[in-house]
Amino acid sequence: KWKSLYESQRERKRIMRETCSKYKSNSRRTITPYHVSRIFVADKYRVLYCEVPKAGCSNWKRVLMVLNGLASSTADIQHNTVHYGNYLKRLDGFDHQGIYHRLSTYTKMLFVREPFEKLVSAFRDKFEHPNNYYHPVFGKAIISRYRPNATQEALRTGSGVTFREFIQYLLDVHRPVGMDIHWDHVNRLCSPCLIDYDFVGKFESMEEDANFFLHLIGAPQNLTFPKFKDRHSTEERTTTKITQQYFAQLSPAQRQRSYDFYYMDYLMFNYSKP
Repeated sequence: KWKSLYESQRERKRIMRETCSKYKSNSRRTITPYHVSRIFVADKYRVLYCEVPKAGCSNWKRVLMVLNGLASSTADIQHNTVHYGNYLKRLDGFDHQGIYHRLSTYTKMLFVREPFEKLVSAFRDKFEHPNNYYHPVFGKAIISRYRPNATQEALRTGSGVTFREFIQYLLDVHRPVGMDIHWDHVNRLCSPCLIDYDFVGKFESMEEDANFFLHLIGAPQNLTFPKFKDRHSTEERTTTKITQQYFAQLSPAQRQRSYDFYYMDYLMFNYSKP
């Protein structure tokens, strides 16, 4: 079993590096604090984790907190503690020497997810539930720009953005509001062509990949990757089938353009075109 997991790691890293060398001429650029701003540090186990939202990041942060000795079990850690507690250090908080030392000696890992599925998961989480950041900041701007004859109520609250409107915003080069980490490219969040990751896990094989990683770094035997769904726990996880239902609302051209938008992520992490 370990052997096949080692093999798949080797293969994932090979594809990632080949894609980088083919498409990215900038792989010799200097690494700046910006490039490592999404990387969390567990000094005790010498681990660096690049956070990709909607690919198990809440549970990974719980695991890092346990590795750092901040909690004895992942089950004890609340969602808000994970995301707003600032218990975990980020790599950009260290000086130049501290950043480079960790990049060259720690085990660097990231977890990815099928891009369309990740996108639908983010849309459902941020726009289909009450949210006092995404509705006023993104929702209002999206509705006022892409919904003809929007009601005063919709313009005031920013609630009720449709998936189609969301995609219009995403594909608009003159976006009314900026990008957001929940739907940005992994390529931009984690700079895999600049930072040579040692381990590439996939959301689709999370349990196996995560526990293999914990085995590799010599984590405590009783620490396993938590299975619980963090937000809206009663709701079904975003599956391929659910993703298809959302994409069925788009025109073929919008679907193609969405794929083009995430093309590098599809290529780099070897996901087949939907």
